[in-house]
Amino acid sequence: MADAPKPKEKSKISSARRLGLKIRLLTVAGQMLEVETEEKKREREEALAERVPPLKLSGLSVDELMDLCKDLYHKIDVVDEERYDVALKVMKNDKESHELGLKIIELQSKFKKPTLKKVKISAEMMLSVLLGSKHKETIDFKSNLKTVKKAEEKKEEVTDWRQNVDAMSGMEGRKKMFDA
Repeated sequence: MADAPKPKEKSKISSARRLGLKIRLLTVAGQMLEVETEEKKREREEALAERVPPLKLSGLSVDELMDLCKDLYHKIDVVDEERYDVALKVMKNDKESHELGLKIIELQSKFKKPTLKKVKISAEMMLSVLLGSKHKETIDFKSNLKTVKKAEEKKEEVTDWRQNVDAMSGMEGRKKMFDA
């Protein structure tokens, strides 16, 4: 026998009572949140008091004050270097997590890039799309093209081949071959 879904039972708490309970829960949660924030403030102040003891400047000479200032500057430099290093690490980790998130989205998505179809468009249509309402006159691109004249091939003079053989014979002929 299959279990038939049971009809939803009405709650035994009235809506007014439910609303009253929600309001009470929210007020208690708000009070707890205030207590928690005050506790965090107190812990922060205690930690700062522990880590940074108050300065005792009374009764110090000028040289001692200068030494104290140099020491404080050195400590500030060390802390700044550490803060900079930590900030760089955080930025690097954020970038990596963002890239990994993008890869996950890419892998999970079922989006496929559509194959692009070739569209034949005339130059006039392309100009009207690019320029919009500014394009009013028609332009004949073919008339603006430069005409290129093909260089005529040099025609060799037809001479008697025997004269050519006589001219190329001997050392003078070989010299002419190297010169050419």
